Amino acid sequence: MDTKAFKRSLNHSENYYRQGFGHKDEVAGMMTSEYQSSLIQEIRDNNYELTRGDVTIYLAEAFGFCWGVERAVAMAYETRKHFPTEKIWVTNEIIHNPSVNNRLKEMNVHFIEVVDGAKDFSGVANGDVVILPAFGATVQEMQLLNDRGCTIVDTTCPWVSKVWNSVEKHKKKNYTSIIHGKYKHEETVATSSFAGTYLVLLNLDEAEYVRNYILHGGDRQAFLDKFKNAYSEGFDPDKDLDRVGVANQTTMLKSETEQMGKLFEQTMLEKFGPTEINDHFMSFNTICDATQERQDAMFDLVEKDLDLMVVIGGFNSSNTTHLQEIAVERNIPSYHIDSGDRLLGNNTIAHKPLDGEITTQTHWLPAGKLKIGVTSGASTPDKVVEDVIAKIFAEKAQPAALV
Repeated sequence: MDTKAFKRSLNHSENYYRQGFGHKDEVAGMMTSEYQSSLIQEIRDNNYELTRGDVTIYLAEAFGFCWGVERAVAMAYETRKHFPTEKIWVTNEIIHNPSVNNRLKEMNVHFIEVVDGAKDFSGVANGDVVILPAFGATVQEMQLLNDRGCTIVDTTCPWVSKVWNSVEKHKKKNYTSIIHGKYKHEETVATSSFAGTYLVLLNLDEAEYVRNYILHGGDRQAFLDKFKNAYSEGFDPDKDLDRVGVANQTTMLKSETEQMGKLFEQTMLEKFGPTEINDHFMSFNTICDATQERQDAMFDLVEKDLDLMVVIGGFNSSNTTHLQEIAVERNIPSYHIDSGDRLLGNNTIAHKPLDGEITTQTHWLPAGKLKIGVTSGASTPDKVVEDVIAKIFAEKAQPAALV
């Protein structure tokens, strides 16, 4: 399938929208009242610090809603305003935040269900309105919806679209796309649908394995078994790793993506020499500004003498998980929660450790004065952060709960 030609034709369709519908001011008022916070503004105005009683909150200087997420949510709100009676669907969560997704459900927006690992589009009918989320949709899903006569509202973040353009360039020149990401993540699934030959790598350990295979060869079947489900149909490591281009899931750690790019550039230099490098390696800067800013702010935050760290965002939010990693790597006690509802009272918290399941911990707030770092992923509204901070202040104001 010529994915570039299909997207070009879709862009010219009268049933395809990538902009709002003229309800910007009304929607902006709703977004402000539902998602912004006076407490968070107070902390910003106080140099990102606030002390109440025994607790000092240190807020990251970049956190929460990014431009792409805010744009996607606003477009979803505008879609509901513009199509008051039509049935509206989202192909997945609009963003990785439960409170925002639940709000859309209250507005009678339906979500495509996943059945046995696959999305079930059977309920979507001709004339329905379908919103593509901030992290995009596969080209196959777009084609299905277009063929079914749906109105498509595309809220895909432009940074994600930029990655798609990169893998299109890889495909045009017969390069294999090395995608730094999580192969099951919706964004990477969408990106890989625009690629030709591709291989998804989670981390530098996997990249080193591939580097060694490129330079020294190895067991082909062991390679395929190791990366099962993370490569394109018919992928052959003995043929498809001679020409590679690097791309990324926009929410991955910037530093790791950069290291991966340098690793494969060096690999191709070693194998083919400097005069041939441009025929074997291709790379574009597709690191999202917002993801980078939040990571940089987190690196600054963990340099403070913190007693503990609270990271707020959807449990399936990749960019939030990477913020948590930064704290964990520095041995700062840290708690990843998706909302203030995870603070259960009586000094008890339900949180998700890295690579673990949600667990409950008592006495999570030590007695005495505390310095607590707080940040949130790019899909988390300020109102949710406010709720968490307010509950921490309230908890520490009750000494009996800390015994």
